[in-house]
Amino acid sequence: MTPKLVLTGFMATGKSSVGPLVARRLGWEFVDVDTVIVARAGKSIAQIFSDHGEAHFRRLEREVVAHLTSDRRLCPNCHGPHPEVISTGGGVLLDESNCVALKRVGVIVCLTGRPEVIAARVERSKTKRPKLTEGGKPTLERIKELMAERANAYARADVQVDSSDLTVEQLADHVIAAFGVHAARRILPPA
Repeated sequence: MTPKLVLTGFMATGKSSVGPLVARRLGWEFVDVDTVIVARAGKSIAQIFSDHGEAHFRRLEREVVAHLTSDRRLCPNCHGPHPEVISTGGGVLLDESNCVALKRVGVIVCLTGRPEVIAARVERSKTKRPKLTEGGKPTLERIKELMAERANAYARADVQVDSSDLTVEQLADHVIAAFGVHAARRILPPA
């Protein structure tokens, strides 16, 4: 089976919530790209954007993705590549090099959601979302705008799973099932 399950998608689609659950169910390691960036930078993502700008954040993100996808550790059980669930930030696929690197090591599952659902989740969250404040537009309008800008990048994923009407448990079921189908296609010869 493909050794990495890569979770990506727009903000507030459930990546950080479902990632650890999927990893536990599979018995795999969980790694969150944004958490690694924050640890390396010693400051929050909002502070990185504020102090250094988006270009600097994207450079840090590219470095972390390159590091994670060049991991040569082996699984102690099967001696194949080390299995992981990697959760990425919402803009990771905007960078072609990230997309290529992540596809090389795993199956990319893009979580989606209806804009209204995402807006409600963002409103309830205490997390600062630097991309939503650009332009001073209402949250729902800005979400729709960003989703349209990122549609082609998200289309690069191997599969999309809509999290709008799912509990975290149900979302984990859907993610694992979608991953299994796409991972099997990668290792089975064409019929």
